[in-house]
Amino acid sequence: MSDSLRMFGAVLQALREHAGLTREEFAELVGYSKHTVASVELGRRMPDPSMVDKGDEVLGNTGALRRSAPYLSRQPGIAAWFRQWARLEGLAISLYTYECRVVPGLLQTESYARAVSLSVPPVPGEEQLQQRIAARLARQEMLTTRREPPGNFSFIIEQAVLERYTGGEDVTRELLDHLLDVTARHWNVVLQVMPLRAPQHAAIDGPMQLLETPEHRWFAYSEGQKNGRLIADLKEISVLQQRYAKLRSQALTPGDSRSLLERMRGAL
Repeated sequence: MSDSLRMFGAVLQALREHAGLTREEFAELVGYSKHTVASVELGRRMPDPSMVDKGDEVLGNTGALRRSAPYLSRQPGIAAWFRQWARLEGLAISLYTYECRVVPGLLQTESYARAVSLSVPPVPGEEQLQQRIAARLARQEMLTTRREPPGNFSFIIEQAVLERYTGGEDVTRELLDHLLDVTARHWNVVLQVMPLRAPQHAAIDGPMQLLETPEHRWFAYSEGQKNGRLIADLKEISVLQQRYAKLRSQALTPGDSRSLLERMRGAL
């Protein structure tokens, strides 16, 4: 976590306690969960702009939060080319992700994230590795955060990615348990598997992500070797939306995808 995030969190906590509010009470007033508030106060999460604005109003309109927010820097462990997308991702009310390389970071377990990081040269040192894993797991809080409106998450993953057994059987067993648990507990998370045999495939060009902001603006993201591209052009986004919509119809249904995951888990 960065020093600026820790400092902002400490200021927020001090102002909240000075106002005589518990985390739960403050969370209710600003429209976020107490777990999100705790993550911000502990310096583990970048605060959403709406939390900063509402927080300032609730805590006396001192301007302390609004004036300090622009100086925040995201915690280490996130690639430079991914940071702008990660910021938008944290605000998204809708997020659509197709992956053909690895399980998306928002669905990874700690052991799987470690295995993925250690698979790609150059191998990171232990400190850098821990930063990557911590940043990845911190992003996952958005799946469980209580928001108004709640976030809507769609994931399509190639079956081959799961059949690869990245990290070995134990890591894969834990990963499959995690995927089954996440989709069972969170109604707003939909997971579909693209089967090994697919005569038609709308995303042969590679992975893609699409998101919708609270202002209903759409952005897209495409990533390759050591680079990523944020897409704001409406025509390009329209094409990717068409491809994702087609891919949804080509992938296994959420129910059939769950059955496949259960069979794969039973085989381990």
